[in-house]
Amino acid sequence: MTITSQARSFDKAAASYAANRPSYPPALLDAVEELADRPLNGARVADIGAGTGLATALLHARGAHVIAVEPGPAMASQLRLTLPDVPVVLGDGNNLPLASESIDVLTYAQAWHWTDPHKSVPEALRVLQPGGALALWWNDSDSAVGWIAAQDTRLRRLFGAEDSQPDPMARFRRLPPELSFVTRQVSWTRSVPLETHLANLASYSDFLVLGKKATETFLATERDLLAEAFPNGMVKERYVVSLAVAMR
Repeated sequence: MTITSQARSFDKAAASYAANRPSYPPALLDAVEELADRPLNGARVADIGAGTGLATALLHARGAHVIAVEPGPAMASQLRLTLPDVPVVLGDGNNLPLASESIDVLTYAQAWHWTDPHKSVPEALRVLQPGGALALWWNDSDSAVGWIAAQDTRLRRLFGAEDSQPDPMARFRRLPPELSFVTRQVSWTRSVPLETHLANLASYSDFLVLGKKATETFLATERDLLAEAFPNGMVKERYVVSLAVAMR
């Protein structure tokens, strides 16, 4: 299983992804504007690895002239359903289908780690206009919360990952060193029905390649554990968005 094939696995769960994945808090876009030193309103923005358009929708609502770039046809089709006024092109961060020096702000929401930085960094610098901004961000469950830490341990065990202490700065340690990034973290919460929480888990790429039977077995155990922790049936999820912005 290559990174590319695992990334493309989202295509078979496009509808579930759109319905259950968490979006991003308004404070995140405030931080993007602050670190990029420009408003999103009126800016030419390309959202790369746009998926079903969770970040694209927020950028569009801010008044950005946004174009979505997405490699998966099913994900792109889902985006078109929800954002019919936003242009969508098939492509990825390693070979951007965009003109040189045509973009003010280039965003990668949950998508940069699927690229090859040896290709995606030069491509980002090519399409950004002088003074433009590259904004990368990741939405991660906050392992400082007890039940989330316990679930993370179970997930690591399932997928054979090392049992290590959570590193809240992990996303920043993997940034391409040739760019000068400034960083910010934004915490936020959402409360969702238990089934939405489980469906969100099932949309993770690791589960999409794991197989239906093993996924259903794990989720059945999680359902029982979380039903005890949240007897009202609503799961309070806490996230930390790690944002990194570099200027061209």
